[in-house]
Amino acid sequence: MIAPAGTDSPWMTDDTRIFQGTVRQFIAKELAPHQERWAEQGRPDPGAWVAAGKAGLLLPDVPEEYGGAGGTFAHEAIVIGELARAGIHIGFSVQSIVAHYILAYGNPEQKRRWLPRMASGELVGAIAMTEPDAGSDLQAMKTIGRKDGDHYVIRGSKTFITNGSQAGLICLAMRTDPQAVGPRALSLIVLETADLPGYQIGRPLQKLGRHTQDVCELFFDDVRVPVANLLGSGEGRGLFQLMDQLCYERLSIGLSAVAAAEAAVEITTRYVKERNAFGKPLLDLQNTRFKLAECKTEAHIGRVFIETCIQQFLVGKLDSVTAAMAKYWLTDRQFHIIDECVQLHGGYGYMQECPIGRMWADSRVQRIYGGSNEIMKELIGRSL
Repeated sequence: MIAPAGTDSPWMTDDTRIFQGTVRQFIAKELAPHQERWAEQGRPDPGAWVAAGKAGLLLPDVPEEYGGAGGTFAHEAIVIGELARAGIHIGFSVQSIVAHYILAYGNPEQKRRWLPRMASGELVGAIAMTEPDAGSDLQAMKTIGRKDGDHYVIRGSKTFITNGSQAGLICLAMRTDPQAVGPRALSLIVLETADLPGYQIGRPLQKLGRHTQDVCELFFDDVRVPVANLLGSGEGRGLFQLMDQLCYERLSIGLSAVAAAEAAVEITTRYVKERNAFGKPLLDLQNTRFKLAECKTEAHIGRVFIETCIQQFLVGKLDSVTAAMAKYWLTDRQFHIIDECVQLHGGYGYMQECPIGRMWADSRVQRIYGGSNEIMKELIGRSL
């Protein structure tokens, strides 16, 4: 059996092992029992965020002075890995991603204002980049922020926004110079959505998988946001900020891909030992053993690769090309492994109530968000 994510990792310490036990216990008690109901309603209960905050699962790698747990990415990696192994998708990683934009580019007042409430679960964060006509091509976005005195007046729309209907805080990418061509046209600004005139939440989007995860459209009809909410020292830094932080996001996606693939191999191994065909367990058939041998090998290679990436990130040496490699290759392998595991389950694997079937549907989007895998190959290709 493959060890739980992080168990034998070189970056594990006594502190992180204790934290891993806390995370695993919290997931089993506070999250797993509610998955069916949350899937029906299309989002977790608000109390799940507050409970996660109390347990230290939100912003574990943000400094204590800003309300975080004061850990490193090792702690975040444990949360990501344990959630992926349990097949739970409720937007905690997005919370961390938004927090790291604020941590990296916010001024001290912005950090003190927003991060503690995000760490406690009081504020749910979302990042709004994708538009109906602008996905991986960020420079094609049309949402505009026009400066009017000490406010920006924002008009436009965003789509596929995780945590969108729950978000009290949105990190928004917008064009602040509609005439500019190139990277300096974009800026990042933070919106507090409570009682915000002109801000509208669109319909919940009906996804193929990840039914517990809130994803929707957002609309901005002359929304006024203080200039003081801009992230960074001035306008035109948005694309550079997005590029700088994508290593964190892509590493997180790669890690979740490995953990899910490992879990799929474990689930399927148990199944083929118990399921009989032609008078003997499925595992006694050579094809079953060979397929699982291939899956386990690929999952193990993925684990070795992601552990190297995590170690590089912890010492500040993970480059954007390697992060792109991790995101592309590991999510591709995740879907391939889980698809093979569905096949070994036969008809049961295609049922919604079967864990491996849900994992298959949940895994497909990993190759799309965070930059499509085709874009990852383009980034890697440019480095040749």
